[in-house]
Amino acid sequence: MSAKYIHLINDKDNVAVVIKDLPEGAKFDIFNESYIAKSFIPFGHKVAIANIKKGEDVIKYGEVIGMATEDINIGDHVHVHNVKGMRA
Repeated sequence: MSAKYIHLINDKDNVAVVIKDLPEGAKFDIFNESYIAKSFIPFGHKVAIANIKKGEDVIKYGEVIGMATEDINIGDHVHVHNVKGMRA
């Protein structure tokens, strides 16, 4: 599987956006790094491309979009079940 299934918006991000359903166990590449999806991740959701500890910032668009409510590992599905969103 290639990076065309994943969109990294900003090089500061610790999550990438899935632009095509990503099956569990699928390999995807961003730049020269390879990753494995640990579960099915649907279109439009996020996948962790760095380990994010509970309480740490989740970064997308180069901006903080939320806080991890549990440890999130590389390849994990990142969504409302493990992130508390930031609202203005």
